[in-house]
Amino acid sequence: MSATPTRRFVHTRSISVEAYARDDGLWDLEAELTDVKEKDFALAVGIRKAGEPVHAMRLRLTIDTGLNVVDAQARSDWVPYPGHCDSFGDAYRQLIGLNLLRGFRHAVQQRLGGTQGCTHLTELAAVLPTAAIQAFAGEVTRPRDQAHEPDAADHQEAGRRPFQLDRCRALRVDGPAVAKYYPRWYTGKTKQEITEGQGK
Repeated sequence: MSATPTRRFVHTRSISVEAYARDDGLWDLEAELTDVKEKDFALAVGIRKAGEPVHAMRLRLTIDTGLNVVDAQARSDWVPYPGHCDSFGDAYRQLIGLNLLRGFRHAVQQRLGGTQGCTHLTELAAVLPTAAIQAFAGEVTRPRDQAHEPDAADHQEAGRRPFQLDRCRALRVDGPAVAKYYPRWYTGKTKQEITEGQGK
């Protein structure tokens, strides 16, 4: 049996997103990406000391409860090429008008991919749709078992399929989780069909 290989820590990339409900009914998503080396790191512009960020970048989107982007701002505090990497933050205002759940990542790549934007800010934008969904849970939306007696909130959402369905394996509409928690939207086999299939 081979011995467990030893490891040497060299780098940390951190991505964080904070969500804020504003008193004007809008929401701010504050996303930050940092890259830090555990030892001094040679850049073309000089040495970046251990513990000092190679990248420290922020992207803030302001969205409404329909997940439409109404404002966008980018800021780069630490970059490998000062005066260059941090010279086009306004480019990310092109995200205004997009919807986080309707082709957002594709549109981000079209508008800001490659040489049109910053690789890291563009990557950071990609985490915001699911972060917004998590932020809204319990605040703007709530899980509901469609088998229960509908209340006022359910009537308000009547006819609208929960947005999380068919977005991951666990919540596929033909799966057991949807059958249990969202039976109205379940498309898989019924118990009768399963029983009949076993009898063949």
